[in-house]
Amino acid sequence: MLKPYKTVAHPSETEFVEKKSRFIGRCFPVASEEEAVARLEYVRRLHPDATHNCWAYNLTGGLMRFSDDGEPGGTAGMPIMDTLIRRGCENAVVVVTRYFGGILLGSGGLVRAYSRSASDAVGLAGVINMTPCTVFEFAVDYPRYGGLEGFVRQSSVVDNIDFLENVRFRVSVKAEYADAFVAAVVERTDGRATPIPIGERYLAVPVG
Repeated sequence: MLKPYKTVAHPSETEFVEKKSRFIGRCFPVASEEEAVARLEYVRRLHPDATHNCWAYNLTGGLMRFSDDGEPGGTAGMPIMDTLIRRGCENAVVVVTRYFGGILLGSGGLVRAYSRSASDAVGLAGVINMTPCTVFEFAVDYPRYGGLEGFVRQSSVVDNIDFLENVRFRVSVKAEYADAFVAAVVERTDGRATPIPIGERYLAVPVG
């Protein structure tokens, strides 16, 4: 059974300069540890001459990994991870690339810089709720279609409609409303249509 979680909507890239050090933050949604590692390697290939490529990823199921990549312990990877945890983001990876500018930032300065870079990247990527949905299929005759269409569009995400000998719907309904949706369709069609569950999927809903 699918469980709800938060992640980021799309890849992002941000940049700022702190005391001549250049910080480039990138955030990616991922579906697995293999994909997270692939994203990390992608950034490393983009910046083979960078002083550091520090990173963290947080996956559903509790798998967390992070690295300071040569920065003093606890000043880079953990602040990046803290950002993901604070924003509640899973199935996401953040990589912060640093080009050293010749001025030492100190431990506190590094923590603030890596936290800012990670926060900027997550913010630009956009946090979304991944909401479990039940996917239904059902068919109605044309005389009942007009009276049902509005309700279906208001109560579900319409994935497909086929106009054949009758009208065939495939829709996604938030799992918590699935039983009520079935009952309403049955009632509105006088028992002529009963939505049949055919699977599950996630629906991405922006936070806030």
